[in-house]
Amino acid sequence: MSALLRGVRVLWVGWLMQLKLLAVSAFDGILNIIYPLFFATCALLMFTQSGDAQTLVYAGLGAAVMGTWSSMATSASAALQGQRWQGTLELLVTAPTRVALAVLPITAGLSTVALYSMVATLLWGRVLFGIEVPITSPVTFGVALLVTLGSLATFGFLLSVTVVRYRTGWALGSTLEYPGWLLCGFLVPLDLFPEWVRWIARALPPTWGMEAIRTAAAGGDAWPAIGLCALLGLVYAALGVWLSERLIDSARRNATLALT
Repeated sequence: MSALLRGVRVLWVGWLMQLKLLAVSAFDGILNIIYPLFFATCALLMFTQSGDAQTLVYAGLGAAVMGTWSSMATSASAALQGQRWQGTLELLVTAPTRVALAVLPITAGLSTVALYSMVATLLWGRVLFGIEVPITSPVTFGVALLVTLGSLATFGFLLSVTVVRYRTGWALGSTLEYPGWLLCGFLVPLDLFPEWVRWIARALPPTWGMEAIRTAAAGGDAWPAIGLCALLGLVYAALGVWLSERLIDSARRNATLALT
């Protein structure tokens, strides 16, 4: 029990510290607040040409989560690379706690900032484009948002731990940013893609999170999609913990934790 409490305390303190760092960070903090609005504006400008109110609601919800994916894909994957540049990666790895407990609060902090981005994007669409998003099931909608953000945090955690072993692994997140817009069904329905693409999409938590958010807003039964999103998030978290231990052992054997 004491070990569990210590782990929870590490996660809590790390999350608070990360929020403080993000508050003064020009890139991860301020830019991630403004960054999603640019994507949302471009997407909504295109969809307003249709003149269909239902299409605009579809695009408004997709644009809100799309900016969150971009923030997590780029910033979370570079989280440990930033530690390397700041000269704290070796201290992080040698700290008397599991690396997963030290890294997960970083992506959780980014996910918390992403929650603001989602809300800001929805308000942006309402004020600038007049898009009213009817939320039939507010409680289910809120749960779907939180579960989606949590799954994004664990997915970002999995991306971030690859940098411990591979110094150029941070570029993986930037590579996944734009394909993720399509694969997760933010703006383009997955029915338009071949079956093999849909199988890839089903393995990504945001796909189910996006479906849950849209279903909850429309008043449908979103709980199955919420459950699948949460399950995939837990799978990615477990995979990230296992991979972090394996990669750190490999980094120690190959002496690749050097800061230069």
